Amino acid sequence: MITREQIPTVLDHPVYDTNHNKIGDARHIFLDDVTDEPEWVSVKTGLFGTSESFVPIHDAAMVEDHLEVPYAKDTVKDAPHVDVDAGGHLSEQEEHRLYDYYGIDWDAAWQQATRPGAGKTAPATGDAMTRSEEQMHVGTERREVGRVRLRKYVVTEEQQQTIPVRHEEVRVEREPVTDANRGEAMAGPEISEAEHEVTLHEERPVVETRAEPKERVRLTTDERTEEETVKGKVRKERIETEGTDEGDDRR
Repeated sequence: MITREQIPTVLDHPVYDTNHNKIGDARHIFLDDVTDEPEWVSVKTGLFGTSESFVPIHDAAMVEDHLEVPYAKDTVKDAPHVDVDAGGHLSEQEEHRLYDYYGIDWDAAWQQATRPGAGKTAPATGDAMTRSEEQMHVGTERREVGRVRLRKYVVTEEQQQTIPVRHEEVRVEREPVTDANRGEAMAGPEISEAEHEVTLHEERPVVETRAEPKERVRLTTDERTEEETVKGKVRKERIETEGTDEGDDRR
């Protein structure tokens, strides 16, 4: 059995099942309303510890640096989800659901908790009584509020550029026969048929694309701390005296 003194050594420590498989990390400890002793432990399960499963801690034990519970990992992960009120308290109905799921006899457990000496309020002895009061302890829990992902996709855009292109055109040149070119002009037969062909060229624009890296993009998270005010109800015992000359003395 885990005692109240062991609670700090349980919280945020690993929880293993009967086959030494890690279930998750211990998140919260819930006390029994009658015995004021640890009754349930919530274990962070699921991806990134986003879920919490309740498991009885009565027959659990601390082994070195982890808690071992007498239940299989799948059994704990499939435990019904229960609601916890603002004061961190399990209702009787929610406890009934968990007891039924884990096959624990509710009546037997209640009788054991309420047997003489098991209650948390002992009769006053001697000439003094103890006055107690509850104190509110506020903690935080991490939960998932959303997801952000990077997705890369391709878009096609029209781009326009102007470049010079060249082409060849035919131009007929005529020159008179002179003494300088007479030899070339008279080199052939006097009267004949002939033809001469010229090949024309032109440039056309060609588009080629190449993939070039531009930037690296990644997701990071920044943690911000904000102040929030929480409210809870705590119970306090009051002691009053009766039959004194000064009247009732209430504290």
